[in-house]
Amino acid sequence: MNVFNKEEAKFLKGPQSRWHEFKYTLGVVAQFIRGFRALHFIGPCVTVFGSARFKEDHPYYQLAREVSKNIAELGFTIMTGGGPGIMEAANRGAKDVGGKSIGCNIVLPHEQHSNPYLDNYVNIEYFFVRKELLRKYSNAFVVLPGGFGTLDEFFETITLIQTGKTEPFPVIIMGKAYHQHLMQHIEEMVSVGTISPADLSLLLVTDDVQEACSHIQKYVSQKVQTGKLTPRKPRWILGEKKISN
Repeated sequence: MNVFNKEEAKFLKGPQSRWHEFKYTLGVVAQFIRGFRALHFIGPCVTVFGSARFKEDHPYYQLAREVSKNIAELGFTIMTGGGPGIMEAANRGAKDVGGKSIGCNIVLPHEQHSNPYLDNYVNIEYFFVRKELLRKYSNAFVVLPGGFGTLDEFFETITLIQTGKTEPFPVIIMGKAYHQHLMQHIEEMVSVGTISPADLSLLLVTDDVQEACSHIQKYVSQKVQTGKLTPRKPRWILGEKKISN
């Protein structure tokens, strides 16, 4: 097993010295501030999740590119983990139509490198910091086929919505054939009572690009009417600036 981040690995082993715990906490705060500085003015955003391992000719790569292109045409910034595969496809779809394309990249020694279709990106060392940043700046999530990381992002987000820790927002699963066993398991959870039947309404499962876009647009239109999507203005005195594509 490779240790990607020695500081994080040491922290997760259990109690450390007070100085080490304090130093680690400061590092986490610094990571959040870096993310805030980079992402605060990206505008209304939709995040696309999925595997880093699909190549350009794969149908799921093409689906990610197509749905992201259509979402970008609605005026949304497309944000991903910034890497290859599905993430690259989504960022590329945004660039196909002149939309904004942002990456929140995790630092790993393999697999993960920034793709060439980003207007701006930030490198984050800790998965939990990255997940919070992706949620903080997103008005919807599109979940395409992926591995452990994609499922982690999906289930944690659904849990936060289910428990009222965050406002409900669209979570769309695409790739119905790939996710069929996942959906069977979720239905089994309903049947044995570990989740409620109403929890199924927290997500949309579809391979229809237009259905996905309409679902997002309906939700965001309601947010606009309530004034909850008022864009932030950068302050030059703090060295802030809007991200342009």
